[in-house]
Formats: sequence, structure tokens, C-alpha cells
Amino acid sequence: MAYRHISVMREEVLAHLNCSPGKVVVDGTLGGCGHADAILERIVPGGLLIGIDQDPEAIRHAEAIFKDRRDNVRLFHDNFANLPAILSKLAISGVDGILLDLGLSLYQLEASGRGFSFRREEPLDMRMDTESKTMAADLIQQADEKELARIFRQYGEERWANRIARAVVRRRKKRPIATAKDLSQIVAGAIPKTGAGGRIHPATRVFMALRIAVNQELARLEAFMDTVPELLNAGGRFCVLSFHSLEDRIVKHRLKQHAAGCICPPGLPVCTCNHQPTLRILTRRAATPSQEEVRANPMARSTRLRAAERL
Repeated sequence: MAYRHISVMREEVLAHLNCSPGKVVVDGTLGGCGHADAILERIVPGGLLIGIDQDPEAIRHAEAIFKDRRDNVRLFHDNFANLPAILSKLAISGVDGILLDLGLSLYQLEASGRGFSFRREEPLDMRMDTESKTMAADLIQQADEKELARIFRQYGEERWANRIARAVVRRRKKRPIATAKDLSQIVAGAIPKTGAGGRIHPATRVFMALRIAVNQELARLEAFMDTVPELLNAGGRFCVLSFHSLEDRIVKHRLKQHAAGCICPPGLPVCTCNHQPTLRILTRRAATPSQEEVRANPMARSTRLRAAERL
């Protein structure tokens, strides 16, 4: 299966990024290159697309997609959190646009063989960067019950975190938990029948939590959000697509901080912080995909888009 990902809210992303010829734009999560290809079309001639992805398969796919347009493309196998170092390497002080699409690609779910899907008999890997050391299997086999419960609760907002962690530890004493499907069955068996209702599979939150922990997704997103204003030229745009509340909460709060004026504690008679806003928020509320898009691509239903502009 080719490395692919259906680009969510593509037209909305392009509108918020305000792409035009000659601009320098970063796609920090290339995936299947749907957004990146559309961006490149709008910034040539004279523009530069900087493409980043931590999945080496995504980079190989991007090299094939852009093989005839390499004069206008620079590709990096890296994490978007390292964008400041990448720009320094390119001797670029600021860019005109940055896009993050924080979702999994269809390739990762369906064909990577890394255990991202709880429906497949695949090794418990879950690394987006296959060169990193820690796999989901390492956490499942080595973390104690308390730590597993913390991961499931903090990163998956899993109501039954304690019960699931207890079931995992009980099972691994008998034999290793080797595959995604194996873990999925343990999780499903640990949740009371009355607590397993709803439209999502009972293992969804646990798998999300493990993926976040393995790839340090929230920590990297928080670190990156602190640097966004200094990476953008005046008038430059930042756009992010998030797919669960933990990601969206980080983006929302950091954008509000960057857009705020005075941040002194309430009650002070005069401002002493002299804090100046660096961003203007373009999305008063998170934008969501149209009903037509969700019908065509059900994976888009949880998407939240937020955008801002450098002052």
C-alpha cells in the first residue's frame, strides 16, 4: 500500500495559510503530502516548501512526489519540534506559513505493520519514527501498574485506567503481550459491559494513550507552541489540525497566551509585565469539517482547525 493520507479540511487550511508565489511555507507533518502538494502549487514560482516528517516512509513518499520539483522543496526526516534547528541549518530567519496536521495517516493505520490499529495482529510498536528506541511493547511489558494507569488516564482520558492497568499486569505475568490485537482483547475484557458503550471501540483511548506516550506527542507539541511566534515573519500564518481534546487544548491555550496583552496577576493597579501580543487569532472558535467531508471521510469527524497570524 502506498503511503497515503486523506488531507482533512484542505481548502480551509489553504485559505488560512494565505499561500501565494514566493512564500516560504513549512508542512511539519507531511504524511501523504496532500496538503504539501497543494501548498507548493500556490507558492511557485519563487516559493519554498519545507517538508518535515518523523516517519521515514513519509519522507520516502515525499521524495517520489516532489522528485521533479526539488528546487522548491527541502525535506527533513525529523520532528516538527526541531523546526528552529532546521531553519538555522537553512539560514532562514522566519517563514510565511506553518502547518501541522497531528493525525495519523491511513498508511500508518492500515499498512505500516506497527500496531497503530487495535484491530490488527501486528507487533505493538506504535513508533512514528522507526529509528526511535521505545516501543509500545516496552511500556506494556516494563511499566508498573501505577505508571500504566497514569498513561491511560492522562493521555487517553480513560475512565477505567486502573482496571485496564491491573488486567495488563495480570496477563503479562503469564505470557508477553505481543500484538495489538492481543492488547485490544485484554482492554475489552477489563471494561465492564455497562461501561463499554458508545460508538468507539473500548480499546481506542488506551491505544491513543500509548501512541502519545511512545512518541512524546504532547510534550513536543507544547515545546513547539512556545516557539511559533519567533518562527514566523510578520504577517506569517500558523495553522494546526488536531484530532483529540488534549492536543486542541494545548494549541488553544498557547495561542491565547501569545495573543494576550498584559499577563499580570488580576488586581494589580498598573501593568508591570509589559507583555505584548505576538499573534492574532484567526479562528475565534475551532473550525470543523463540513458534513459533506465527514460523510466522504469519517476519520475527519473529530478534526479541529485553529489558525493565527504573526503581528
